[in-house]
Amino acid sequence: MVTGPTAVGKTELCLDIAKHFGIPIINADSRQIYRELKIGTAAPTEEQLRQVRHYFVGTLSIQDYYSASMYEQQALNVIDTLFANSDVALMSGGSMMYIDAVCNGIDDIPTVDDCTRTLLKQRLASKGLESLCEELRQLDPEHYAIVDKKNPRRVVHALEICMMTGRTYTSFRKNERKQRPFSIMKIGLNRPREELYTRINQRVDQMLTDGLLQEARSLYPLRHLNALNTVGYKEMFAHIDGTWSLEEATERMKGNTRRYARKQLTWFKKDAAVQWFLPWEKETIIKYINQNGERTK
Repeated sequence: MVTGPTAVGKTELCLDIAKHFGIPIINADSRQIYRELKIGTAAPTEEQLRQVRHYFVGTLSIQDYYSASMYEQQALNVIDTLFANSDVALMSGGSMMYIDAVCNGIDDIPTVDDCTRTLLKQRLASKGLESLCEELRQLDPEHYAIVDKKNPRRVVHALEICMMTGRTYTSFRKNERKQRPFSIMKIGLNRPREELYTRINQRVDQMLTDGLLQEARSLYPLRHLNALNTVGYKEMFAHIDGTWSLEEATERMKGNTRRYARKQLTWFKKDAAVQWFLPWEKETIIKYINQNGERTK
């Protein structure tokens, strides 16, 4: 598992690692899985996709329902298939929930049926988030106390489970680590902070040059979808709304991306199993993979 903050250089390194071992890349970026979100998610280019096969890149539409639990099962199926031909599988990305789902497993929470999902979507639109938060407080006060009450997806999902099963969402959350039939090496990439921030700023500028604003305009009618509730698109939508100038939207995007990178690093550094490297230490990283692979056989 190769991870690290956004713009640190995971893509370039993992292409080299994948070529070295002759294996594909399993993407663990929760937004790059959507085919409409190419520029704003810094998804692998067509040239990079030709160089190395990627799983979970551009395989869904932003209108498709998807969850970390679905990713867990599908990624494990891919990994099982890949181990038939290789001793090493490579996963890369920065989405904390997706990584945790594969490495540790997530709770077996029921899949929400279409009827319940449609009903809660309508109630969110008609009643608003505050009203749904109050419903959650009454149905599951324990989860209400810890949920991000400004995140409609988290609130709605908990309510969906409560309404569909007649049980609290809390009752399904056991937080038990699942055993995997393979060993896991976690490789973290980082750079000096100012260097990372410079790369983030340059990436945002490049996204604008590549057509991020045009991509956002094409998605503007669907801006209510959760897949678009992400850094980059939110700022461009605010510009399209007339709230911010393009210059201000761009600066806000840079600042929000830097904050997200800090959040990622805080999360990953809590995991003592992560071995940290600089992105240009390719040979050292490959040596580390080989040595640890031999020890686990």
